[in-house]
Amino acid sequence: MSSSDEVAGGKKTSWPELVGKSIEEAKKTILKDRPDVKTVEVFPVGAPVTEDLRFDRVRIFVDTVAEIPRIG
Repeated sequence: MSSSDEVAGGKKTSWPELVGKSIEEAKKTILKDRPDVKTVEVFPVGAPVTEDLRFDRVRIFVDTVAEIPRIG
């Protein structure tokens, strides 16, 4: 852990190094760093979410189109 990582009770609470990585890579890293996390949720940027604080949940917000949108 670098000194810039947010830490609570000796546990990592944010992952700035995952910005720009794939969702699957992010989930894998988060769960490796924090095996106590039960849920990793993925939402579009700006999506409404509950404001409850849960220490067993991490939310990932995404806004990139990864492939060409096509009719079909």
